[in-house]
Amino acid sequence: MSRIKEFFKKETVLAVSALAAIATMFLVPPDVSYIGYIDFKVLCLLFCLMAVVEGFQYCGIFSWLCNKLLKFGKNGRLLGVILVLLPFFSAMIVTNDVALLTFVPFTVMLLGQINHPESVIPVLVLQTVAANLGSMATPVGNPQNLFLYGHYDLSIAEFFSAVQLLTLISLILLSAAAMFVLPRQLPEIERIKVKLQHRRKLILFTSLFTVCLLTVFRILHYGIMMAIVAAALLIFQPGILKKPDLALLATFVCFFIVSGNLGRMDTVRDCLEALLGKSTLLTAAAASQVISNVPAAVLLSGFTDRWCELMQGVNIGGLGTPIASLASLITLKLYLRTPDADAKRFMVIFMLANIAGLAILLPIAAFV
Repeated sequence: MSRIKEFFKKETVLAVSALAAIATMFLVPPDVSYIGYIDFKVLCLLFCLMAVVEGFQYCGIFSWLCNKLLKFGKNGRLLGVILVLLPFFSAMIVTNDVALLTFVPFTVMLLGQINHPESVIPVLVLQTVAANLGSMATPVGNPQNLFLYGHYDLSIAEFFSAVQLLTLISLILLSAAAMFVLPRQLPEIERIKVKLQHRRKLILFTSLFTVCLLTVFRILHYGIMMAIVAAALLIFQPGILKKPDLALLATFVCFFIVSGNLGRMDTVRDCLEALLGKSTLLTAAAASQVISNVPAAVLLSGFTDRWCELMQGVNIGGLGTPIASLASLITLKLYLRTPDADAKRFMVIFMLANIAGLAILLPIAAFV
């Protein structure tokens, strides 16, 4: 019993999605149509991208890059902008959760080093918002983009037309807000020299990332990509194959089943189609607050062809509650491990920042 409780606590979203999938199976008994629910291309891409990103972390490229960029932080205003924009831009390539896993611990350590603990919460909150918004800029920035990009068979031009303005506005707003999270004058920061490790392996992981991008851009079949990545890692770095978040992949499978089954239920289908018909953008953003934006994208995609509004809704919908984007929970968990963590103050600032982001970006997306 204790193991079950521990599993629910550690993998809450997977547990809930599995229960939802089982519940819908009673309403729509399993048959051969279930195979058609599963998007194997998305699952293979997610696995390979997660494995490659783990390889980059193994080589220490993120710590090295962060250390290099900090030499430009000669004053508090500039350092604040750098700390916030690091996850914004890195999330475009390595996903929002990896960006936060990389830069949140570093930020806590750095602000402790300069003896400015009161700035930890504002900086971490802005980093979380930045990672969630920066990740919407590319098909590989987050799981929901990767899914929607493939599900609707979008071209690169179509994808960027939906997100480029929102990304630019987010960049401007985050840069402005970041200028005030640290005082203008800071003590001298002693930078520890960081070296890249395993340079030959870095070449390997860069090559495998290129292979993944070829599949994203539909140049290479996902089966070939999976074979290349799996074989290369099995030969040169087999330990990396254990690193990808299999719980996330299992969560996707569960929601594929939920979405597929709900689509075969006339009452549910009519209800969701009615809500999406009124406003796909708001429905997607609202659903994200309750079940998070990745499951919302998978679920709602089966009931609308308004891919642009859906994509904007689930990406902007990553702001709001802590579960709106699972990456936000990463920051919260990491912060609560720090000495003298103030959960109440964190949640107040987090909600204020996220509500402000929703209030600004949703009307812009609706107008556009």
